Amino acid sequence: MGSPIMYRNKTFDLILTECPPAELCMTGNGRYGNHSALSTRGCMASTGCGQIHPLPLKGTVYTMTYACCGYNYCNAGRRVAVNSVPLVAAMTMLLLTGL
Repeated sequence: MGSPIMYRNKTFDLILTECPPAELCMTGNGRYGNHSALSTRGCMASTGCGQIHPLPLKGTVYTMTYACCGYNYCNAGRRVAVNSVPLVAAMTMLLLTGL
């Protein structure tokens, strides 16, 4: 499942996608202080799993953490509205480049 990096209180229909062979499904969580403020889902190289990175966004620096899993739809969560549109490579590039 994939989604852009977005604010937690926003909704987005997850995009059904197949991760490339060298990547795993991931979920990302962006925190600002004690508040969980951002979320994302998609694919990433296993070297990025479990990593913590700063993400500057609109004047605020969030702390992004990434968790990976290795089976189909493992990053879907409970409430999923799936579109059968392939994930655009640009979304992955945005995630990996930190916007």
